[in-house]
Amino acid sequence: MEYSVEAFQLEKTFVKKRNTGDLLRHPFRRAGRVEALRGVDLAIRTGEIFGLLGPNGAGKTTLLKILSCLVLPDRGRALIRGQDTIHENLVKPQIGLVNTDERSFYWRLSGRENLRFFAILYDVPRERMAARMEELLERVGLAEAADQRFAEYSAGMKQRLSIARAMLHDPPVLLMDEPTRSLDPAASLALRVFVKDELQRRDGKTIALATHNLAEAEAICDRVAILAKGRIRQVGTVAEVRRWGIEERRFRLEVAEWRPGVGGPFQVRSERRLDGAHRVEIVLDGDVQLDDALRALLEARVRILSCDRVEPDLEQAFSRILEQEQQRDDAEARR
Repeated sequence: MEYSVEAFQLEKTFVKKRNTGDLLRHPFRRAGRVEALRGVDLAIRTGEIFGLLGPNGAGKTTLLKILSCLVLPDRGRALIRGQDTIHENLVKPQIGLVNTDERSFYWRLSGRENLRFFAILYDVPRERMAARMEELLERVGLAEAADQRFAEYSAGMKQRLSIARAMLHDPPVLLMDEPTRSLDPAASLALRVFVKDELQRRDGKTIALATHNLAEAEAICDRVAILAKGRIRQVGTVAEVRRWGIEERRFRLEVAEWRPGVGGPFQVRSERRLDGAHRVEIVLDGDVQLDDALRALLEARVRILSCDRVEPDLEQAFSRILEQEQQRDDAEARR
């Protein structure tokens, strides 16, 4: 199966909550509405880690809730391994949801007791339940803490137990909503390594991961989609999204000597002296090839020690896309 997760023109609108004071002052005022998703199309390949990037309120969590059968879309449809998400009994065995909602666990129970409770809900066969729980506790590093109360767990331990819970029934698709939120840097790194090495490479899981942590997306995602105000604006590999909206190509050269005034089919953006060498950044526009620039430098008797491409920053690309979204909204408001 080429795609494990698909969405077609998903739309979802929520009614804004009104506080008691507003209801008393304006009892007949119609409640406002929030468009969480506005025509989202999505296709996640089997076995890939797909990042959903966007600021708070972009629609990431709503999209995951629709994919996990917790919320019905107003329009459009979503498929998990070919099954429509309106058919919960067919879809839920195929998915595992990892979120940061600690309230979904029983704080007075131990980690092992929590897993046993959810294993029963997930219809894990009783003859396999104990072995499956022990295997998962070992894999997420909670075997020694399995009998501690959940209330005593650190944020990282709670998140690892959430992953173990999602994997109890061994689903092929995992939906992860900001799994490293509230974790310290060391715990975040450990969790990212586990997701990449264990869940994807070892188990072959398809993973949809919602995050606003750009470093996290760069580290583990095969492809990403950027959401802004309920719409997907860009989809591609991290390298493709980084280069969105940039036609120029930038290279960093280390040269034995640099003479001001050296020219060629390029622009010099910066130059600074290193110990015994110079570092120069050049920019190529249009159809100019790197070979042309290097040939011009060699003809000018510049000795090149190294040459590396300077990749655009994902954070800058993210900012450009959000800025374009704001400009579009401003244009619509003026019409």
